[in-house]
Amino acid sequence: MLTHDAINAVFEAGGGLLLCLNVARLLRDRTIAGVSIVPAAWITAWGLWNLIYYPALGQWFSFAAGLLVVTANATWVILALRLARRPHAERGPRP
Repeated sequence: MLTHDAINAVFEAGGGLLLCLNVARLLRDRTIAGVSIVPAAWITAWGLWNLIYYPALGQWFSFAAGLLVVTANATWVILALRLARRPHAERGPRP
C-alpha cells in the first residue's frame, strides 16, 4: 500500500533527479542565461525547511528524497553564484 509519504517521496526524488540535469548542464555550459538564481535559492531554502518538517511528520521517505532535492538545488545555486562572479570572457562553454 502506498502511503502519502511514499507518493510524496516519489515526486521529491523525481524532482531531485531532474534538478541534477540542471547541475550537469550548468557544468557543461559554464554560463547562466535566461534564468535567475533567486527562485532556485528560494526553493533550496524551502527544501532545507522540509528537512526539518518531514521528520516532524514522521515522513522519512520524503525526508530521504528531500535530501536529493536540497543537494541538487544547493549545488546549482553555488555553481551559478561562482559563475556569476567570473568575468564575462571566462564564462563561455568549455572547449
